[in-house]
Amino acid sequence: MLRPRLVLAALAASAGLAAIATAAVKPESAIAYRQAGYTMLGWNFGPMAQMVRGKTPWDAAEFARRAERVAQIAPQLLEGFPEGSDAGAKTDAKPEIWKNMDDFKAKMDELVKQSKLLAEVSKSGDEAKMKEQFKETAGACKGCHDKYRNEE
Repeated sequence: MLRPRLVLAALAASAGLAAIATAAVKPESAIAYRQAGYTMLGWNFGPMAQMVRGKTPWDAAEFARRAERVAQIAPQLLEGFPEGSDAGAKTDAKPEIWKNMDDFKAKMDELVKQSKLLAEVSKSGDEAKMKEQFKETAGACKGCHDKYRNEE
């Protein structure tokens, strides 16, 4: 009987520490975190785009490997946008993110959803389906960039 209480107490303490840790993040650290995440996303997304456009040879296994990585990275991105991280280092993130956080989160959720579908479809090896889902995933990226990213 004592064990479940200890487990619940430990979980509650962990959740509290995680909340404190997130609240204590310096803006420049959050910006560096999210920029690193987007760099990794682009590192993997770019070669898939080149395959879809026919600029590099189609390689279903390589495409699937990169799609899996994108699906792993995408859910981590939102963590890089805590309140107050709109300034503190050079960033392409528009202030509108923090003014419209619910919409921004919805767009990020769509990216997560589409990237998971991309990884799933990529396991099939069906080139046409992979290319189609890539376009859906790219559309989720564009939907956020159009509204919330300063393009240079």
